[in-house]
Amino acid sequence: MKFVKLLSACRQVAPILMVLLLLSTVEMGRAADFCPGLPPPGEPIITVDNVGDLLVAVNGAAAGTAIMLAPGTYYLDGSYLRITAEGVSIRGVSGDRGSVVLDGGYVTNEIIQITASNVTIADLTLMQARHHPIHVSPAESGDVLNTLIYNVHIIDPGQQAIKINPNASRTYFPDQGEIACSRLELTDSGRSAVWAINDEICYTGGVDAHQARGWTVRDNEIEGFWCRNGLSEHGIHFWRGCRDTDVRRNRLVDNVRGIGFGLVSYSPDVRTYPDNPCPGTSGYVGHYGGLVMNNFVLQTREELRLSEYGFDTGIALAQSCGARVVHNSVVATSTPFNSIEYRFANTSAEITNNLVSHDIISREGGAAILSGNVDGAALNNFVAPYAGDLHLAGSAAVALNTGVDPGLGEYGDMDGQQRMQPPDVGADERNPGDINGDGAIDLTDTILGLRILGGFATIPTYPRADITDGGRLSMADVLFTLQVTAGLRSP
Repeated sequence: MKFVKLLSACRQVAPILMVLLLLSTVEMGRAADFCPGLPPPGEPIITVDNVGDLLVAVNGAAAGTAIMLAPGTYYLDGSYLRITAEGVSIRGVSGDRGSVVLDGGYVTNEIIQITASNVTIADLTLMQARHHPIHVSPAESGDVLNTLIYNVHIIDPGQQAIKINPNASRTYFPDQGEIACSRLELTDSGRSAVWAINDEICYTGGVDAHQARGWTVRDNEIEGFWCRNGLSEHGIHFWRGCRDTDVRRNRLVDNVRGIGFGLVSYSPDVRTYPDNPCPGTSGYVGHYGGLVMNNFVLQTREELRLSEYGFDTGIALAQSCGARVVHNSVVATSTPFNSIEYRFANTSAEITNNLVSHDIISREGGAAILSGNVDGAALNNFVAPYAGDLHLAGSAAVALNTGVDPGLGEYGDMDGQQRMQPPDVGADERNPGDINGDGAIDLTDTILGLRILGGFATIPTYPRADITDGGRLSMADVLFTLQVTAGLRSP
């Protein structure tokens, strides 16, 4: 009889279990699809395993050459890699960015200089450049197009981690690049080095771009760009006439300023466009168009709060016309200057469906259309803000299904999950199957779902899924749940 009950329970829950497991596979696949490994490069390929051969390969590279680095640490000792031929790539052989390290030792000023189009830098770690680990800037012969920086880990730059500039005479520009699936970080020891290298000026930041058009910055982690004194650049900053920048699905943690389009007026040498993309503006424009969408921006460290500028702002538009700021989550665990700001008379923006812990403010004449935003959101609306997880908690009533349609057609959230209508506010669209709110449907949610289905558990804020106290989620937990559902044992 007991076996019959168990078999009956299995038959009842099996279809649901299969659906949950299939959803788990789909959800996890979606997240992984944003950052797949790059396909193998085409010929010619040069494989190197030491600094000398690396320098020779880069200096003599013909167009289209793939320079593949064997695992190891390459101490540059003042040497640098200047790419002047189109289509060159520098990549780690294994695809594991941690296995290949280019170490500038704060002696090499710039580790990689990119002056040609269609260059790829991938699957590497760059550390301790005295100035910029990667600098994209045209020579005097033409624009630099289609730079790809992918799966790169940059640690402790002496200045900005990735610098993007026009040529010296401001006649050629770095356009249509992409920075994806990378991690840029400034550690406490690196912060001290910034202070010393730059004569006690906080001249650092994550991505810093001038006069660049059409860049995509997506699926990156950017952390730690601040100083105890002075004001660092943003984690992601495009200004001085940049245009059509797409910033999405990034996670920015403990930067004094998160994402910025434009800045205060800056002249001369500002890029303008003959098609006049922002009629009605007058004078300096820092950024034209662009989209900031589905980003997590947060402050957790007490040391950042106690620094001179604290957490200044999560997203800042300044002299920025036509920008859209949509579905971002900006959270500070202490009071910042603001969460989102739009500033100066040339700023005209759409700010839609953002979930922020503090204020969205206009400064000095900035104009914006605001809709669907939630400001002043308490920390308990998020799964684990102190741990950096801004997925929505199940109790986040202020955000669940309270957004407006931003007019983007079909689009996804931070994890690639399809938005429902009306959408949730912020970067996360909470899936009803994601019972513990961690942003993925997985075995934890499957077991919790079975317990709830059996009527012996509810949906708590912090549910417990390790039913058997084994220290991990396992098939024993599923079997335990089935036995309780069948009435064979008590929960």
